[in-house]
Amino acid sequence: MTIKSNIKNEIEKYLENATRFPRTFEKGEVTKGEVMKVKEGEVLVSIGGRAEGVISGRELSLNGKREKVKVGDEVLVYVLNPENEKGQLELSIRRTGEARKWERLDKVFENGEPLEVKVLEANNGGVIVSISDIDQNFRGFIPTSQLENTRIYPLSGSEDKKEATKELQTKLAGLINETIKAKVIEINKKKNRVILSEKLLSADTDLDKRAETLKQCQLGDIIEGEVTGIAPFGLFVNTQGLEGLVHLSEISWDKVEKPSDFYNVGDKVKVKIIGIEDDGRRIAYSIKQLQKDPWDKIIKKYKIGQVVKGKIQKIVNYGAFVRIEDEVNGLIHISELSNGLVTDPNKFVKIGEECELQIISISKSERHLGLSLKKVKGEKKQKKGKRIAKEESAEELRSLKDAI
Repeated sequence: MTIKSNIKNEIEKYLENATRFPRTFEKGEVTKGEVMKVKEGEVLVSIGGRAEGVISGRELSLNGKREKVKVGDEVLVYVLNPENEKGQLELSIRRTGEARKWERLDKVFENGEPLEVKVLEANNGGVIVSISDIDQNFRGFIPTSQLENTRIYPLSGSEDKKEATKELQTKLAGLINETIKAKVIEINKKKNRVILSEKLLSADTDLDKRAETLKQCQLGDIIEGEVTGIAPFGLFVNTQGLEGLVHLSEISWDKVEKPSDFYNVGDKVKVKIIGIEDDGRRIAYSIKQLQKDPWDKIIKKYKIGQVVKGKIQKIVNYGAFVRIEDEVNGLIHISELSNGLVTDPNKFVKIGEECELQIISISKSERHLGLSLKKVKGEKKQKKGKRIAKEESAEELRSLKDAI
C-alpha cells in the first residue's frame, strides 16, 4: 500500500468519525440531551459536549414546577454557560419555555393539526391572533386571503378602492374577540412569525370531493355551483368542492361595476371552467361565456354615421361614457366633444344629460361604440346656417319683386 493511499484512508476515517467528536456550544443555544444521572437538586445530561452538562437548583423548574425526569429521558435544555470552573456545561430547563412552544408548534405543523386561535387585532392585511392552544401570549397572523370568504364577503363590490378597503376593514374589525380554527402554513422562528390559514382547514374537510371533481373536469366543462362570496373583483363560486373565481370581466357581457348587482351569496349558477392552475388550487370560471353575445345583434342594428340618443353615465379626463340602450355603451372621446380645444369634459356634458350623438366607430373587441358630439352639433349648425341663408335669399327675392 502506498503512502498516498494510507493518507487517503486516514482522511476517510477522520471524516467518517467527525460526527462523533465532542460538540462545542454557545450561551443561549437550545438543544436536546439525554438524562444520564439524577441526584438531589441536580441532573446530569449528555448533549454531545466534551463533558456532561449539569442542571441544578431553580433551573430544574418549568413554569414554577420542578420537572420530573429519569435516566434515559430526552430533555430540551438551554445553555447557560458553555464551561464552568469544573469544565461542565451549565444547563437550564427553566429557560426552555419559549423553545418548547416552538417545538410544540413544529409538531402541530408537521402533523397538520388544527389550532384554536382568538382574534386580537385587525389591519389591512388580515388579523393578528393569540394561539391559545400553544400559549396565551403566542401570536400568529391570518392574512385576509386565508380567511373564509363568508367572514369578509359579501362586500358591496364597489369599484372605488377606498370604499372597498374601508368596508373590508370594518369586516375584519368585526372579527376581534372571535375564536377561529386554523392551520399553520408557515413558521419563521428568526422573525418570530407564524402564518395560519382558516381556508386551508375548511378545504381539507372537502378535499376528497374536490380531488374527485378535479379528476372529472377539464377546461371548457360546464358545471353548476353556488356563489360563496362577492368581492369588488368578482364572485367566488364553489362547484362540488372546487372553489374558483368568476372575475368581474366574466360575469356578464354587460359592463359590470358591482358584482352584487348581478348575484347574491347562495345563488345557484352555471359556470364554464376557463382556467386550471397550480394543480387545481386556482380555478377560473366564466358565466358570460354561457350567454349569447348581444353584440352580434348590435353590430347589425347600428352603422357608422348613424345618429343615436344616449345618456351620459360617467365623465373622465379623456372623455365621457354613454349608455345608448341596455347592454350598449359608447365613448365620446375628448377630441369628439367640440371642434375647439377641450381641457375639461365637464364643461361640455353633464352626468344624466341626454344627447344626440353620431356613431363614428363600432368595436366588438372593446365592446363599445365610438361616438361624436361635435359632428352632430356641426351638422345642426350647418343646417341652421343653410336655413338662414335660404330665408335671407327668399327675403331678397321678395324685396326685388316689390321694387319692380
